[in-house]
Amino acid sequence: MTIPELGVGMDKSEFGRLLREARQRALLTLESLSGASGVSVRAISDMERGRSLPRQATLGELMDALGLDEAERRRFVEASTRHPQRVPRQLPPDLATFRGRADALAAVHRIGAHVAGHGPHVVISAIGGMAGVGKTTLAVHWAHQVADRFPDGQLYVNLRGFEESGRPLDPGEALAGFLGALGVPSSSVPHGTEERAALFRRRTASRRLIVVLDNARDEEQVRPLLPASAGCLTIITSRSQLSGLAVAEGATLVGLDVWTREEALAALAARIGEERCRAEPEAASELVELCGFLPLAVAIVGAQVSASPQVRLRLVVRELRGSRPRLDALSSEDRRVDVRAVFSWSYRALTPAAGRFFRHLALHPGPSASVAAAASLAGTATAEARRHLRELASANLLSRDAEGRYVLHDLVRAYGAELVEQERDDRLAAESRLLDYLRCNAHVANRLLGRPAFHSSDPPAEGVVPVALDTREEALDWFRQEESTVAAALRSLDDPRLLRFRVNLTSDWVSYYSVMGRWAEEIETKRIGLEAALLLDEPAAVARNCAALARALAETDRLDEADQQLDLLRGLLPRLAPAERAAAERSIGWVRGRQKRHGEALHHARQALEIYRAEGDTGAAAREMNAVGWYLALLGRYEETIALCEEAVPLLRRHGNVRIEAAARDTMGYARQHLGDLDAAMADYRESLRLYGDAFDGYNQAEVLDHLATAQQELGDRAGARESWLRAAGLLGAINSPRATRMRAKAEALEAGPAHTGPAPSGQA
Repeated sequence: MTIPELGVGMDKSEFGRLLREARQRALLTLESLSGASGVSVRAISDMERGRSLPRQATLGELMDALGLDEAERRRFVEASTRHPQRVPRQLPPDLATFRGRADALAAVHRIGAHVAGHGPHVVISAIGGMAGVGKTTLAVHWAHQVADRFPDGQLYVNLRGFEESGRPLDPGEALAGFLGALGVPSSSVPHGTEERAALFRRRTASRRLIVVLDNARDEEQVRPLLPASAGCLTIITSRSQLSGLAVAEGATLVGLDVWTREEALAALAARIGEERCRAEPEAASELVELCGFLPLAVAIVGAQVSASPQVRLRLVVRELRGSRPRLDALSSEDRRVDVRAVFSWSYRALTPAAGRFFRHLALHPGPSASVAAAASLAGTATAEARRHLRELASANLLSRDAEGRYVLHDLVRAYGAELVEQERDDRLAAESRLLDYLRCNAHVANRLLGRPAFHSSDPPAEGVVPVALDTREEALDWFRQEESTVAAALRSLDDPRLLRFRVNLTSDWVSYYSVMGRWAEEIETKRIGLEAALLLDEPAAVARNCAALARALAETDRLDEADQQLDLLRGLLPRLAPAERAAAERSIGWVRGRQKRHGEALHHARQALEIYRAEGDTGAAAREMNAVGWYLALLGRYEETIALCEEAVPLLRRHGNVRIEAAARDTMGYARQHLGDLDAAMADYRESLRLYGDAFDGYNQAEVLDHLATAQQELGDRAGARESWLRAAGLLGAINSPRATRMRAKAEALEAGPAHTGPAPSGQA
């Protein structure tokens, strides 16, 4: 009545479990089922314990006695079918040119170690990353490396989540393939996906398998395909992050980034030969860089190069660098390995709104984008921008850097920029909004830094996001966050219709560079602004840019170049309005002071002060009173200096001009030190330091520390003087100022012997 054991190939335990569960549901004992079916108690017991399977007649008697319905009878028949256990071997071949990925492999091997020796729980690993990054290659390589630990075989399916057809594989269809590979006859495969999933879990319950679910669209496509055995390792790849699997199924998520330069070079060498890479190392390095270190792009270029062994790599580099658009050089007749095509499959999976947002984001010129900048480009609200950014990140079309900003791979950016033209999006409007975002928020930030506004600021255009800035710290943080965006925008957004944005933007950003002592950046920025202002032929804008450029050049001791700007600035004076003419005079005076032409500096500062007073601008007049006082001090007229600055300080405080109040305190300290009143001078210097600290002005703090050190030295406090000069060197070194070396030299000179005891003349803001 039963079939004795025929070997390990028989899955008797499954039938035994079904029989026992059915008997218990029917509330039958072994004896009562024996009496109802005519099958002996011992035979039923052997079957329930997995020691035997029933013959066909015996099976019918048991099913009749149990009163099974049609679905249950099918399950009994399938479980009792005599067939050897198949060992599927469905993994694709491991790639011979696989290179690198040491960190990723170490991470996935730690995950897979849970199933070593029948691990305690099911292990599910989801490998995510952008299109073309090598997710499938890594998954297959990993599976091959650990295949010997899974004796019951490997299952593999391409779920077609992101392919040209746009039709992901139905999970039920994938299950039918898996069940067939596990030995289930096609006639015994259930019709519904849920029934197939249940049968799949039963068939794998006691097996140790690797299951590779490649190119998954989303969590719902994957869930029916997960085995339930603690001895199974499931590896999933997807362009989506599949965070739902981590939450509900405890999956471990592994993010895959592009190659490092070293990995990319090793992969290129594996395809074209080590000798070609060694012969032209610089060209090989630039070649993989032009590919963005993206594995698919490196593979395409490697295939092209290997097909032409006589062509030098530097020629390939030249051609790739000159390709417009870049993605044309990374195309292939096989759409599965065409960079533009594989990007398109990720793009088509986006919602329409996220697709539009992606196209606008691709116009961002900087290395990374803040939420507010991205929202302004697309002309959307911040909350909506965050939703779109989350969708794009989930689709692995962008990533995030350590500061939380969003990063587009260069090739993905190139693809998005192509879409802007195809979809006829208004590129100019988007770029205008970005520049306006940078302008209007810089204007607000400058007020918090105590910097004067050189032009009136229009309200932000529609769709531009104003950032909430309430403190100097927040203003500086915003400037730091967006400075790479500004630099890239000024270099690349060169449409003539954007000239006015460029002029205003450079004026608003120069204040940040001045506060930070970033003269090289200021010089580059102001040259761009000056060029735009000259093209617009706007005297006030030309004057502002000339003045700022001359100051920055003088700060870096490029005095001849500064003189060229002053010549241009003096020629503009008759064309300027009074306030603009005063600002120009003030700037000329400052540069002359830096050139140690103190008489001329005093003349121009007084000219500016007279204009401000005539215009009734008490705030600007108070600021200029400090400048006049400083030049008087440099000419030895110390009493006049102190009187003028004492008049200016209350006005400066009333107008909230912390930086210039700090400068006035420093000026008075300088004058009092030269009059021999060292205690009063020290008090002024320390108050100046405090005020500059409140204004986060490290550059001018260093200037005051220089003065303080000379006073400390006069008092015989060599240790204090040395500490002050070292502090000044540290502040200047942090902003790469060449004056840091001088400050450090002064500190070191104290150890060598007596040093100069008088304060060195220094410029004032």
